[in-house]
Amino acid sequence: MSVRLAHLLSIALIGACLATPALAKTHHPKAKAGASTAAKSSLIWRGDVATANGVVDEVAKAWEKTGHGRIELQPFNTASGIDAVANGTADLAGSARAADDSAQNAQLTFTPVAWDALVIITQSSNPISNLTLKQVHDIYYGKIHNWSEVGGRNAPIDVYAVASPGDGVEYSLRSLLFGRGNQPVAAPRLYVNTRKLEEGVALNPNGFGVSTLTSISGNPKLKAIPLNGKAATVANIADGSYPLFTPLYLVTNPRSPKAAQAQAFIDFMQTEPAKAALRKHAVLPYQDGSALASMDDARRGRILAEVGARAVRHTPVSAPGATYAARAAIAPTSPDTLAARQAVEQRHADAQEAARLNKVHGSVADVSVSSVEHANGSATTIDRSGGKDFGQVSAHARQATTTYKVAKGDTLSSIAKRHSVEVAKLREWNHLKNDQIKLGQVLRIDNN
Repeated sequence: MSVRLAHLLSIALIGACLATPALAKTHHPKAKAGASTAAKSSLIWRGDVATANGVVDEVAKAWEKTGHGRIELQPFNTASGIDAVANGTADLAGSARAADDSAQNAQLTFTPVAWDALVIITQSSNPISNLTLKQVHDIYYGKIHNWSEVGGRNAPIDVYAVASPGDGVEYSLRSLLFGRGNQPVAAPRLYVNTRKLEEGVALNPNGFGVSTLTSISGNPKLKAIPLNGKAATVANIADGSYPLFTPLYLVTNPRSPKAAQAQAFIDFMQTEPAKAALRKHAVLPYQDGSALASMDDARRGRILAEVGARAVRHTPVSAPGATYAARAAIAPTSPDTLAARQAVEQRHADAQEAARLNKVHGSVADVSVSSVEHANGSATTIDRSGGKDFGQVSAHARQATTTYKVAKGDTLSSIAKRHSVEVAKLREWNHLKNDQIKLGQVLRIDNN
């Protein structure tokens, strides 16, 4: 699937979901408010499911009880909400991430209104009782594939993620674990939003994904796995001992005709009725966790040091490297994950050599692709370019002669499959009489 096709599919899914009456919830004011007042005061909110459930739904009821009018809720995902506020089809958006450096976000106002927890979820029947942040990092990175590697049962870890690169929950988690929010991960199972992801994990005892404490509270089919020995609770969020605390934001457009009304709703978030509504959903009002903001830089530094990552220059979620589809990530349950990464690194080195011979233009990390079909394998978790793209090999790079060094466990058949060539061709190009190969042997894997 090309990136363009994936983007169009995402837009189609968003349009279809937003057109479905069941997704939109409208809170109506009491009759005394009057039809004209309600129409004048009505606001449209659109955004991620977590913010809808934990923040806006209950607070909107309190808002209406005070006679402010009605709020129409259109929960879907962060990207759809931000786009809607930017183009004027919504007055407020909910986001589980801060603004990025994109031109669109620079025109909007992101106001933190609550604190929630990013939680790593699995089905309730899964016996796993704790993960370290390093283990979570390595699962998403494709280094850990089986629950037995982290103290669980002998079963594959089925990693789920939200397809939209701008999803607030996914973006915030990857920013904490990888130093950049648009880090691609080894997750072959993709969903349109966190609600659908939760439904998928609830059906699979081997499922693994990220959501928020607010979103899964009260769901007996899911559990939040404690991290570094700390459970995700409101108390542990408040004192900063649970490492993955995160702000929830309301997004507004200063140029909107209803900017003043939208700001009035944000101001209402600081009132006692609104705070009481937040606490009903295991959400910490932003003012109650004011100390967490001052902890953030140190917290991020500790996490990156623990997982062995480093922060990189912030990249907008709209950047090419942020877009990925199911085929752009090697399944974490695949035994070829590490070998494929080795092959990518080998091609990277070969392409650099080819560049010196003027056979390609630029390094592999600088070559963008329009489709994962143009690449042999994926460098989904390899980044040597400082954050822009995640370095998949383009058709231009394949014009150069490519070689592969035989690694432990390789067979001629597995190498052929990995590089999408026929075994017979490998024999022909390398003058092999049979399928026997030796550790360290360098094989030619194309006929250029």
